[in-house]
Amino acid sequence: MVEDDAAQSGEEKMDLKVPACEDSAPLEEGDAVMVPSPSEEPLEEAKEAKEPRKWKWAVIFLCFYGFMASIKPGEPFITPYLLSPEKNFTREQVTNEITPVLTYSYMAVLVPAFLLTDLLRYKPVLIIQGISQVIIWLILLLGSSLLQMQFMEFFYGITMACRVAYSSYIFSLVSPALYQRVAGYSRSSVLLGVFTSSALGQMCLSLGNISYYTLNAISLGFVSFGLLLSMCLPWPKRSLFFNRSQEQKALAAKKSELDRMNPKESSTPTSPASPCSSSRWSDSILVQMLLELRNVVRLPNLRLWSLWWIFNSTGYYLVLFYVHILWNKVNSANEDKHVYNGAVEALSTLLSALTSFAAGFVKIRWNVWSELVIGVITAVQAGLLLLMRTTDNIWLCYVAYILFRGFYQFLVPIATYQIASSLTKELCALVFGINTFLGTILKSIINLVFIDKRGLGLDVQSQFLVYFIYFTILTTVYLVCAAVVIIRHYRNQPREGGGANEEATPTELCPVASNSEAECLSNGKSAKV
Repeated sequence: MVEDDAAQSGEEKMDLKVPACEDSAPLEEGDAVMVPSPSEEPLEEAKEAKEPRKWKWAVIFLCFYGFMASIKPGEPFITPYLLSPEKNFTREQVTNEITPVLTYSYMAVLVPAFLLTDLLRYKPVLIIQGISQVIIWLILLLGSSLLQMQFMEFFYGITMACRVAYSSYIFSLVSPALYQRVAGYSRSSVLLGVFTSSALGQMCLSLGNISYYTLNAISLGFVSFGLLLSMCLPWPKRSLFFNRSQEQKALAAKKSELDRMNPKESSTPTSPASPCSSSRWSDSILVQMLLELRNVVRLPNLRLWSLWWIFNSTGYYLVLFYVHILWNKVNSANEDKHVYNGAVEALSTLLSALTSFAAGFVKIRWNVWSELVIGVITAVQAGLLLLMRTTDNIWLCYVAYILFRGFYQFLVPIATYQIASSLTKELCALVFGINTFLGTILKSIINLVFIDKRGLGLDVQSQFLVYFIYFTILTTVYLVCAAVVIIRHYRNQPREGGGANEEATPTELCPVASNSEAECLSNGKSAKV
């Protein structure tokens, strides 16, 4: 099983001019992030200045919830538990019949969860997530059949899809001026929870010498407490697409987000907007944003990092879903009964947090070197996968996994910024949501062809060979594209007379100037407010 990675991928600290997206994560990397479109900032800030304690306590409580909801000490040991004499499933059943259900479930629930999160204003979706987690651990404790374990994976897919509610919820509590700060708070709370959860599970197993069953019973207690906390969360009054405050509606009637993206249309005289027209605009904004995405994909930088998000996250999550089965096989070959899944997950979470933080200090021109950096890191990841597939040393397998996750998480905040920095909040939410959905579809196809019993039904080591080939193909494509971009860049340099050096910023992770101009889309619209 995989812990909440999306916090690491989805909630990166961004410039205040681009508050729309936070990593993943998850709370997994790749999770869509929805941020409410702000009304007039002075009004919001004036309200919060009068009641500072109200929003501060709401943020503190939400972060506490994020921390507690991440504590599931039995999660890193679900696969060993299923393969242990306590459950007595075979490795083939877990690999080819049980685990694939997770990907199918996630794909089926992702889009409804994304829409319901906004329509129901976050809290009900978090409650659904809590109920699903309680059901997961009840099935793990009481279930014994193959069908019951498949239902467990189905509800696990629901909890993954519902994580978008937490990553978006916190932005409904504060004004845009505080987005950056609260994004850091929510990200840190989840990362701390994941680290604490994995470390606690390992200590209980290694020092407390308790059984997997007892460990899962402890996890049931924590997720039950998390469900109670979700019921006590405040109910936000605003959201992105379906629930807009009165101030937002009045502002939208006067000058909508779409008017700002198309100055030509907004400059033409129009009749005064009636409440009905404002309502129609509010109802149709999601459709209009989807139509606008046709122009967004024509921007080279957005296209590159969106493709990275889709293809690399697919391989990343497949490795996370099946690596515990690989560890079990390596341990069995060495007749080693010691399991250190919790310690490895804790260390990999810590390294992922450090690499995500370090990414903000890398100062290179991403418009020139993006493909090369992605290609080199993908090549290293391919080598680590080959090492995991061929080694009989469990410690080498552990180290390769930790490094594999760390390299991926290094690129997540960079990709998040590159995608979000030139988009409006609505477009940003949709781009990340669509990228995540397309990646999930690709995971499902790979699952069905190579892993599922109805397909080739490969064993876990053969699967990692497939992942190695997959990352090798990606590496080749990235490096070829890098060569083309770099050659084209240096060929154009003499003609520009050094202008290229002046245009490119030293790093694209630094704050964006308030008067910076957005890159125009092909239809003359601006993708940035």
